[in-house]
Amino acid sequence: MEVLEFNQFTLPVAEDPRWARIVARDKSADGQLWYSVSTTGVYCRPSCPSRLANPKNVQLHETLESARATGYRPCKRCKPEGLPPGIRNAAIVAKACRIIEDSEEEPSLDDLARAVGRSPSHFHRVFKAETGLTPKDYALAHRADKVRDGLVSAVTVTEAIYDAGFNSSGRFYEKSSGMLGMTPSRYRSGGADEEIRFAVGQSALGAILVASSKTGVVSILLGNDPGELVRGLQDRFPKARLVGADRDYEALVARVVGFVECPRLGLDLPLDIRGTVFQQRVWRALQEIPAGETVSYAQIARRIEAPKAVRAVARACAANNLAVAIPCHRVVRNDGAVSGYAWGVERKRQLIENEKVA
Repeated sequence: MEVLEFNQFTLPVAEDPRWARIVARDKSADGQLWYSVSTTGVYCRPSCPSRLANPKNVQLHETLESARATGYRPCKRCKPEGLPPGIRNAAIVAKACRIIEDSEEEPSLDDLARAVGRSPSHFHRVFKAETGLTPKDYALAHRADKVRDGLVSAVTVTEAIYDAGFNSSGRFYEKSSGMLGMTPSRYRSGGADEEIRFAVGQSALGAILVASSKTGVVSILLGNDPGELVRGLQDRFPKARLVGADRDYEALVARVVGFVECPRLGLDLPLDIRGTVFQQRVWRALQEIPAGETVSYAQIARRIEAPKAVRAVARACAANNLAVAIPCHRVVRNDGAVSGYAWGVERKRQLIENEKVA
């Protein structure tokens, strides 16, 4: 049986903790560990997708030079001589992002794949895994940013549209509401003349502010000071016309308060969701979490097919302006700990407990 020195003791390969990383095809171990297989005469990186070797035929190596010294050849599948796949993929995606950002018009998937030396299907898969977005969604988000900047600085709306890479104003106006949350002219004027109705209620969690545009509920905010919540709404819509609540609107606030106090009542509201493409994907996933259950940020990242975008998922949760309606309180750390809530960890814990009881 092959053995190796480990902390001054002799261990069989199968009992070495590093072998578990190879069994798991742990990509994070690439560049830190290599292994050679006597029966095939090759050496590999830990994440090698080839059929797992019998540990009796395996020798572990701390350096690439040690693996080479066996006289075996490098594996053709995992290419242990080169950069780890994660670094290679990050470089590929970074290059593609630069191409998208520097292009006058949206480049096609085939053109991007050709530029980075990959097949379209492989490139599409790698790009989505690294960024959480498809190349097309990334291009759309980048153009949305250019439109926002252009609407502030350009002479006309039309100029901003074409400067952002849209071939026609018709194509832009099809997507403008999703990009901006309002018409281009209104965005250009800083949301002037947009009417936002709001009211503040009280619950066991403190003050609750609910605000709506003509499309639907645009903010649900929690806090201790009602005045501070109103000022926060004013900061978000500095040029909009804020309208204090009437009785009909206060009934809507009462529904939100009722849901907080008694989650089994449910909450089905028309929403005006404003965010980037990626944020909206995360928020849709949050809305699919049943009341009384919690999931981790990593689980949400996997559900939106972006397993490496855990931090971006956490940022999207933090950017949520629709407390309880988009239930970011149902997302917890991998170890189940309650943390990271814009309106206070104690409120998050109480919401989770209320839903579990219900």
